[in-house]
Amino acid sequence: MSEPVKASSGTRDPRDHSHRSVDGRPFSHHSAASDDHTVTSLDDHHALSHHSDTGGANGHAHSDLPFDGHIHTYIPDMDEDRIYMDYNATTPLEPQVIQAVTEALHEAWGNPSSTYTPGVKAKKIITQARENVARMVGGKADDIIFTSGGTEANNLVFHSALEAYRESCRTAEQRGERHRRENSGTSAWPLPHILVSNVEHDSVRLTAEHLLKDATADVTSVPVSKLTGRVEVEDVLAAVRPSTCLISIMMANNETGVLMPIRELCQRVSFVNRQRQHRILLHTDAAQAIGKVRVDARDLGVDYLTIVGHKFYAPRVGALYVNGPGTTTPLYPMLFGGGQERNFRPGYRSSNYYLSNSYNYSMSNKCLLLCVAKAIFGRERIHFNSHFPDSETLPNTCNVSILGAGLQGRKVLSSCRRLLASVGAACHSHRGDRPSHILLSCGIPEEVAANALRLSVGRGTSRAEVGLVVEDLKNAVERLEGLN
Repeated sequence: MSEPVKASSGTRDPRDHSHRSVDGRPFSHHSAASDDHTVTSLDDHHALSHHSDTGGANGHAHSDLPFDGHIHTYIPDMDEDRIYMDYNATTPLEPQVIQAVTEALHEAWGNPSSTYTPGVKAKKIITQARENVARMVGGKADDIIFTSGGTEANNLVFHSALEAYRESCRTAEQRGERHRRENSGTSAWPLPHILVSNVEHDSVRLTAEHLLKDATADVTSVPVSKLTGRVEVEDVLAAVRPSTCLISIMMANNETGVLMPIRELCQRVSFVNRQRQHRILLHTDAAQAIGKVRVDARDLGVDYLTIVGHKFYAPRVGALYVNGPGTTTPLYPMLFGGGQERNFRPGYRSSNYYLSNSYNYSMSNKCLLLCVAKAIFGRERIHFNSHFPDSETLPNTCNVSILGAGLQGRKVLSSCRRLLASVGAACHSHRGDRPSHILLSCGIPEEVAANALRLSVGRGTSRAEVGLVVEDLKNAVERLEGLN
């Protein structure tokens, strides 16, 4: 990539999901479509309600009221003494989703374009799913394009932005306008320019790198600030060129949980676009944010927003929010075939039906996890890698290093007898004990980053489990130190 700009200064069997108690503080997703502060019950017997306090640049909401209800989390085929804290990697399917999938496979297996009963039922489910997903992100049903997952959605955004730039150049040529390539004497238009941050998910980072290597686009990777852990708006704007066609910045980082200033960035770029020939399109990958903080695409001001089902208790499918696909915002098909998804994306994905049966809020015992870990290990032995002044973070994500020789994250996890967690993004698991490049980019020292553990709680994580996990980590560390 081109030169980056400088940054600114005993437990119950998990399969028995009856009456699983959570004593933490709840977070309720609050969509633009409704001002109702009541959380939808997970079954007919339990309903949760609370008031939320919405604040922050992106409208992140947190509750100040204790929660004493019950949450059902179904984690199939897991040893009863294991405790799952890797919800940023993936989440288990809700029992209601599993039931809906089973029923649809029996009753709604037909082609949604057909007129016979199984097809009509399938079409009805898809329509309802599209409406539910739209409400979830503050959009309209027509704004939602179903995809196979987040990776396809992100690639579709890059493809569309490049095509839109080329179309803009062709239109300018037809009008008799000319532009000289930057720093050259040719009359050709410059390559389209894309801006990303240096802590993006691989489906964005590697796509950008491939376009650069292929000489299809110029790419600038804007580093996050080592003071805040987030990409700063001024740094992004400083990297904009006349040929910039896309800015793609994630909404929340999957390893640190730091929330990016997407709303402020969109407002500033909207002003810049009024003075430009080529429009800059704005994309945010909201995979980690949905279900944990408020996500309202229209309030944020983005053109594209990526949705990933398996991050919020739904199947492994995806969707792309596009603000007025093909009209207000350009969208060009990357695949060709049938006319499904209004010719923007061919093929049926039956699993997309079941996004309509998912719930998008989470319960967080993150604060308790931080306090217990600090109390057991002491301030000198522990470093919280996701603590940055003046930065908001996801309410469920704790990235922590237990300091000491021989306590690399993978070694500690392999020595744990109860905890199921990770050292970072699953797509980086092939890197062995090498520190996360995301943590290094955020200014975490290499020896500290090498010991990192990413603990991400879910809405079914109980206070008791938090205590058991920290005790498990303590015992694992003692075993490793005994070997040294």
